Amino acid sequence: MDYAIIRLGGKQYRVREGETLVVDRVKADEGKTFSPDVLLGDGAVTVKVLAHERGPKIRIGKYRRRTGYKRHNGFRAATSRIEISLGGAKKAAPKKAAAEAPAPRAEAAPQAQKPAAPEDHVKGMPSGYEEMTVAQISEGAKTWNRPMLEAALEYEQAHAARKGALAALQSASKSKEGDA
Repeated sequence: MDYAIIRLGGKQYRVREGETLVVDRVKADEGKTFSPDVLLGDGAVTVKVLAHERGPKIRIGKYRRRTGYKRHNGFRAATSRIEISLGGAKKAAPKKAAAEAPAPRAEAAPQAQKPAAPEDHVKGMPSGYEEMTVAQISEGAKTWNRPMLEAALEYEQAHAARKGALAALQSASKSKEGDA
């Protein structure tokens, strides 16, 4: 299926990959991503907040004849501009990056291949960690053991440096220290 139906702010939207929408203001900050409720569609839908804006001014006028009663008021809706990313397209992006990566390795084939494997996947890290979202990391970190947490923390500091993931891993690591 090349589209999904999501719910945002009590309204339903039919969305496609790469589509930009203007919706009622969302609580996420500009540049942040989140996952809305998916009502229909395959896989996950990720929404990136591009900007917070205000809608056009709507003028409201009240008038009653022969009484001298006149009132004027205005309203501008708070809106957010968002970009949609469907789950299927997200998985295709790492394949492209992986396809581009072998070209530099071919220049220095034997030496570059051995160190490249630890860069992509730190030993002891949970499987599929590279594709996990910050929300999945914060949920999973509660159940991971200490070596897994340390490996994931090392990977985040070296590569992604996602603030939410770093905070979740550090807090889970501190709670494991408290238990020990």
